[in-house]
Amino acid sequence: MKPMAIPVATLNKHQQRTDATRKALIGSARRIFARDGFEAARIEEIAASTGHTRGAFYAHFESKEELFFALLEQESLQRLEDLRAIIERTAVPEERLGALREFYVGGARNLHWVMLMLEFKLFAVRHPRLRARLAATHRRIRASLNLASITQLMPAGIQGNGKAQESRKVALEALLNGLVLEHAYDPRRISKARLAALLHRLFDAVLVS
Repeated sequence: MKPMAIPVATLNKHQQRTDATRKALIGSARRIFARDGFEAARIEEIAASTGHTRGAFYAHFESKEELFFALLEQESLQRLEDLRAIIERTAVPEERLGALREFYVGGARNLHWVMLMLEFKLFAVRHPRLRARLAATHRRIRASLNLASITQLMPAGIQGNGKAQESRKVALEALLNGLVLEHAYDPRRISKARLAALLHRLFDAVLVS
C-alpha cells in the first residue's frame, strides 16, 4: 500500500497532478463501492468516472483491494480527527463520556460505510489466500492512527489497558455492525430510533460497566 500523500504545498506540478489523480480515484471508489458493493465494482468504471483509463488506475494502485485500503485509511483518519475534536471540546468527564457515546451511536448513520466494511470482511473471509494479508494491512492502518493520544483524552474510568480495552472496542464494533445490518435488512423490526436506543445501552454496558 502506498504511503499517504504529503502536503500539496511541498509538491511540484507533476506531483500535484499525481496526488490529485490518486485522490480522485479514491473519491470515485467511495461512490461506486457504496453503489455497487466492493466485489461488483469495476476498476474500469472507477477510473473512467475520473476521466482516466485502467492503465492510469494501475499507475496508482496495484489492485482494487489496495484502493480499498487507501479509502479505509482516509476514512479512518477523518473519523479520528472528528473524535479528537469532540473530545477536546469537552472537559467534564461526564460530558466527555456522553460525547463519546453519541459519536459511537452516530456511526450507525453512515449506513453505506458500515455495509461496505462488512462486505469487505466477508470478501476477505471468502479468499483465504488474501485474508491474512488483508487483516494485517487493516491492523497496520489501525496501528498508524496513534490512538493512544485519543485514549489519553478519554475519561479515566474507561481508558483501560491493552487487551481488555481492545476487546471492548471489538465488541462495540461488532454490535454496531450487526445491528446496522439487521436495520438495513428489516427496518420494521429495528427502526432508526430503536437502533439508536440499543446502541446507547450497549455502549454503557460494554464500555462503562
